[in-house]
Amino acid sequence: MVLTRSFVRAKQPCSDGFRWFVRQFDEGGHYQELLDRMVAAGRVGDACWLLQQFGPTGEVRVVDAIEADAIVFAGTLQVRGGVDVEGVIHVGRSLHAGGGLRVGGDLTIGEDLRVEGGVRGAGRIDIGGDLRAGWGVDCAGELRCRGEARIGWALHCAGRLRLDGGACVGLDLHGKEDIRCAKSLQVGGDLVAEAGLRAEQGITAGGSIHAALHLEAGWGIKAGAVVEAGGAIRVGEGLHAGEAIRAGAGYGVFAGLGVHMEAWEASARVSAPHKPEGLMSGWWAGPVAC
Repeated sequence: MVLTRSFVRAKQPCSDGFRWFVRQFDEGGHYQELLDRMVAAGRVGDACWLLQQFGPTGEVRVVDAIEADAIVFAGTLQVRGGVDVEGVIHVGRSLHAGGGLRVGGDLTIGEDLRVEGGVRGAGRIDIGGDLRAGWGVDCAGELRCRGEARIGWALHCAGRLRLDGGACVGLDLHGKEDIRCAKSLQVGGDLVAEAGLRAEQGITAGGSIHAALHLEAGWGIKAGAVVEAGGAIRVGEGLHAGEAIRAGAGYGVFAGLGVHMEAWEASARVSAPHKPEGLMSGWWAGPVAC
């Protein structure tokens, strides 16, 4: 795709960026060539703006590895090895890497991110489709995944965590701020939210579930060890903990909020070694085996 001077001007670019464009390309240039030249000249912000304005392409670039200051690519990147970028990565469609991925700035992927190794991001991570990581994911900023997330090892997020699809994490999940999942959330180890935790469907953890504020699930919650919240615990169906269920001081435990009271015994069972204090609703089933 060729971007002409009039085409770019119609998007109302900043005057400095437009003057640079005219000096470099006169009447116009190939879309991806423009992005590459902007990044090489240190005008990464302009390249990201251009990609936001004109959107993704169907171009596919296949390389052995990437080691760069920044990457702005409108199509799909297929990398046989690893990706190591000091600044931002902005890809219009998908990024597939056969090794690990490290990014020193924001990571923005229009569609899917598939990494055989681990993902380490020093900024915000925004994935427009599915996130697949064979190892762990460590994000120093906010993480947003608009598709399904499948992470083989642990997930650590220092900012808000937003999962628009279902999520499966092989080991621990630790969020420094709110965790929100629009479907079901499955964690093989401990699930820790240093603020609130909510899943629109169910929450399952092989270890403990801890939320510093309220803990909520539209369906049920099941943990191999402790289910604990600094605020209220609210679930639409049943609640099971292998060790204990504890709400915050002065708060209650509410099960069966999405179930007719007559069906509580079958569909809103609360099970733990000891009856939780402040159990306000649901059917207390005692220490039933998991």
